Amino acid sequence: MTSTLQPASTTEAVTKRPGRWLALSVLVLAVLLVAVDATVLGLATPYISEDLKPSGTQLLWIGDVYSFVIAGLLVSMGSLGDRIGRKKILLVGATAFGAISVLNAYATTPELMIFARALLGVAGATLMPATLALIRNLFHDPRERSLAVGIWGATASAGTAIGPIAGGFLLEHFWWGSVFLINLPVMAVLVVVGIKLLPESKNPNPGPWDMLSVALSLVGMIALVYAVKEAASHGLSGEAAGVALLGAGALIWFVRRQLTLPTPLLDMRLFRNRGFSAAVLADLLTILGLSGLVFFLSQYLQLVQGRRPLEAGLAELPAAVGAVAAGLIAGRAARRFSVRSVVAGGLAAVGLALASLTVIDRTTGYPLLGAALLVVGVGAGFSFTVTADVILSSVPKEQAGSASAVSETAYELGAALGIAVLGSIVTGVYRDFTGPAGTPQGAHESLGGAVEAAAGMPAQQSAALLDAARQAFVDGLSLAAGLGAVVLLATAVAAWFLLKEQRLENAR
Repeated sequence: MTSTLQPASTTEAVTKRPGRWLALSVLVLAVLLVAVDATVLGLATPYISEDLKPSGTQLLWIGDVYSFVIAGLLVSMGSLGDRIGRKKILLVGATAFGAISVLNAYATTPELMIFARALLGVAGATLMPATLALIRNLFHDPRERSLAVGIWGATASAGTAIGPIAGGFLLEHFWWGSVFLINLPVMAVLVVVGIKLLPESKNPNPGPWDMLSVALSLVGMIALVYAVKEAASHGLSGEAAGVALLGAGALIWFVRRQLTLPTPLLDMRLFRNRGFSAAVLADLLTILGLSGLVFFLSQYLQLVQGRRPLEAGLAELPAAVGAVAAGLIAGRAARRFSVRSVVAGGLAAVGLALASLTVIDRTTGYPLLGAALLVVGVGAGFSFTVTADVILSSVPKEQAGSASAVSETAYELGAALGIAVLGSIVTGVYRDFTGPAGTPQGAHESLGGAVEAAAGMPAQQSAALLDAARQAFVDGLSLAAGLGAVVLLATAVAAWFLLKEQRLENAR
């Protein structure tokens, strides 16, 4: 029998709330805030590396600690929003996000930068689940909701374009901390306008917020991701195995506790819906295959090909353009064809684009890079928009925050695992390069360190060091692209079977 993913809303009257589109414009500002912050970090990484002089491991922590923390807290914050009000938690989180961005901008040591990124993860965990949950409650008409989700996703993609371009401009005229300060005006507009336009919504019978479940979720997620990161960076060890067991034990306890609580932090019965589970899994694996590559792409454009920050930002624009265009028509395409064809087709396109990047070298022309990025954007735009729609459509609106949090947890966990695994592969290959005599150890920690070290060496040694370091970095990036392609193509096959007979709702 065909599953229509409609049980969650068959009892809802299809009412159209006045001012819903204006309210959506406020919600997408929060999405823009998070997307811009995530993309400008990659562009600023060479400057952070030069100024703060982090080790290779510290540089990875700067890149992924935000995702670690946000992945550990998303479910808790989504559930908290269901209880105390999604508008309230969104506005508080946006205010905190802006304030903590200042701490990121003025960090003076790698340790302080890592701490500031972790705090930003705490604030960021309140934003994304609240925005999707509010969309679920603002738009009861399925077709309007699909368009709203498409606009939500398109704004996130636009943020990935605005971030590098704005960040590139700022990096060419100011110090690297300025890229974090661009969060402040967006936050200010969101809070001031959101107070007036956003309606409050929450679960009318939420039950207590179980603190033990919060702790178990946080410990389990962070420990598990940390263990994967350590194993990828340094190989299997007793420490990594111990932390992995701690994380797995905490998550098993979390699941068992949710099954016994009368009002759980996360209703595990949501995963009985095949469409919901398949959409969550697709999101996790897609981001895992993409994120490690994306994290290092800005360094490739700047430190290997010698592009200026603004030029590097503009070079990444095709991915965002493709994602915006695909996101706006994804719901219509899924209704005309099918959910599985749009999701699986999008993922396959991303996988093939990543496969094409395995042939890049230091002098690869922009046509190949631009075309690959455009295909990545289109494929990801189709896939992520439809899976988000599936997830929202398959739950009652009272549980929208928790369901949205699961979706975002998959996204952030995939990002953390991608940077940990694929990023560690790039770093591992890079560290093994053979430089000329007198090459300092810091040159082996990161490509930024090699560029800095070369600046103080004689011309002949400097050129030899840069040639060896850049070639090693490209070799690592090619390997990461290949592994990412395998993950994406395998995910496309899985989505084709798991999303069989799934349909988006139609307006009644």
